[in-house]
Amino acid sequence: METAMTSGGSGETVILDVRELTSDPDLRARFAESAHRILADLVRGGAALGWVEPPSPGEVAELLDHVVSAVHAGDGGLRAAYVDRGLVGLGYWLRYARPTHRPHADLEKLAVDAAAHGRGVGRALTAAVIADARRAGIEVLTLDARADNSNALHLYRSLGFSEYGRLPDFVAVGTRRYDKVFYMLDFRQEADGRQPADHA
Repeated sequence: METAMTSGGSGETVILDVRELTSDPDLRARFAESAHRILADLVRGGAALGWVEPPSPGEVAELLDHVVSAVHAGDGGLRAAYVDRGLVGLGYWLRYARPTHRPHADLEKLAVDAAAHGRGVGRALTAAVIADARRAGIEVLTLDARADNSNALHLYRSLGFSEYGRLPDFVAVGTRRYDKVFYMLDFRQEADGRQPADHA
């Protein structure tokens, strides 16, 4: 995807891949800090992103370094969403490390700045992440989510994911318990011309 990022304010959402992101020195320099702000704010607001307390800047920087390294090794995909050169969301998948699971990958995080909710950023990011996984030859793209995250689950179903299982009361947030829901998008069915089964 060739994209021109200008300093003017168009208000349009632009989805960048790692190559585009790292080729812009200004965006590259601010990426970890901007991502930390989004992730920490979302977790502070109760978002289900895998943290109980907001992550530290160092934790987010280390995570992103790991993801970018995986992308360069062909074991991941990362997309970043910008509006007027400001980061408004990010999402990534990583290939499974276990040798017998290497054909498959997990969509590990998708986060959109609360101020950008309702603008289609999450859908555009998820679609780009899915397209990257498909191009990389991933056979099955999985994800898991907290069962009360109904907006995200609706988005995933609308993009072709289907539920294949859940663990009741598995996610612990203080004294509260939530089901952990497992979703999958099987690209092998697309190759065979079959429609994915909808278990939702």
